[in-house]
Amino acid sequence: MFLKGLQDKFKVKSGLKYLKEEMEKPPRSVTREKGITSIGCIVDVDNFPKAEAFYELIDEFELRPNAIKIIGYKREYDKNSPYAIQMYSDKDLGWKGEIANGYVLEFLGREYDMLINYYEVDNLMMKLLSVKTPARLKVGLAAQDPKVNDLILNTPLNDFKLFKSELKKYLKILNEI
Repeated sequence: MFLKGLQDKFKVKSGLKYLKEEMEKPPRSVTREKGITSIGCIVDVDNFPKAEAFYELIDEFELRPNAIKIIGYKREYDKNSPYAIQMYSDKDLGWKGEIANGYVLEFLGREYDMLINYYEVDNLMMKLLSVKTPARLKVGLAAQDPKVNDLILNTPLNDFKLFKSELKKYLKILNEI
């Protein structure tokens, strides 16, 4: 048990080092055209349990039904419990910032026009996924590190309706919709 704790500590240290290196690099360019046709969402399910609300963006932006991919982060979860969305947790942290979870690999396998980082806490796992996800435009909340996102909306986490209206307003300004 002692060795497991020590190993986890070194994994976190390794992940933080990887994250720092990735944030210092210039962002990877994504060669997608202007306009929003696919959206990836990283949601902190511990603090915002209604992650399915992001499917409302399909109607809001007139997208295809499979245009939104949501992955939820939960500090600890039971893999046998049914969740409406795909999940990952702290247990999935590997060496050098790798996230060993099939859902995460599937999420990272796609390019997105927009990535929504819907979390307020400064969490290694969510930041790692945010940095690794290929997206042309990254949107987040004000409590996050500004190096992770291109557009930061100052809305509370629990007011999704306000977030949705602000997002639509700024995407119109940026000529994305």
